[in-house]
Amino acid sequence: MTRRQEKSNFIRVERISSLVCQARLVHIARPIMTSQPSKSDFAGEPGSEVSSESPAAPRGERADLNVFISHRESVCGECKDDLGSGRWIFLAGERSALCLECADLDHLEFLPPGDAALTRRARKYSRVCAVVLKFSRARKRYERQGLLIEAAALARAESECLQDADLRERRRLREADRRLELDSQFVAEFARCIRAQYPGCPENRDQEIAEHACRKHSGRVGRSAAAKDFDEQAIRLAVIAHIRHAETNYDELLGTSWDRDDARQEVASRVNEVLRTWSA
Repeated sequence: MTRRQEKSNFIRVERISSLVCQARLVHIARPIMTSQPSKSDFAGEPGSEVSSESPAAPRGERADLNVFISHRESVCGECKDDLGSGRWIFLAGERSALCLECADLDHLEFLPPGDAALTRRARKYSRVCAVVLKFSRARKRYERQGLLIEAAALARAESECLQDADLRERRRLREADRRLELDSQFVAEFARCIRAQYPGCPENRDQEIAEHACRKHSGRVGRSAAAKDFDEQAIRLAVIAHIRHAETNYDELLGTSWDRDDARQEVASRVNEVLRTWSA
């Protein structure tokens, strides 16, 4: 290799080294890109609670907004006003918590729950609607407190509800009578099945058992799906429960601090004896 070739190779290596050093300097000097802040980073509600927000609807389609009753100290992302505990806030992306004034929701009227017809109509007529949510520490979830509705929509809904209040009341009473009639028919049929399965049951005791077992919202065996099909086992369980309370000293045992399972075991022979008598 000639001296000229050695000098050319040396210059080439120097250029490559210079380029590598420049690239390293650019990489070091380049600012580190951070991810955009999420709603869980703001100084108000914890991120686990914010997850209850409704997903965003496609543009052009109406979707209810969510307004939260805060239980923490925070600051509005725009006006920097202190948002103390109990303030109503709106979560707006990178700006985190906003007061209702900055979120342009302070013109809405609050409509508490309780009147289904009024709520349904007000929500229908309001161009913008926000669901007010409050976090329950006991249940570990957000619970609805009511709606924020436009004043004009609320006034229109109230006017319509006043106009047909009598009609809706008559309809409500008619439906209540219908449910009562259907429930009475079910109890009567349940009593008839008790009499057919236990013909030795004392007079009127079948009706007493049926009324007790089929009481609405009681959670008793008469309200189960099997009982509604007049299943023999469901009827037997209802009769056993009655015998246990009416024909044995089961309640006395419970009153003297007996364990429920032990008390049931203690009166089991008497319950079986009565069942055999009533089945004859």
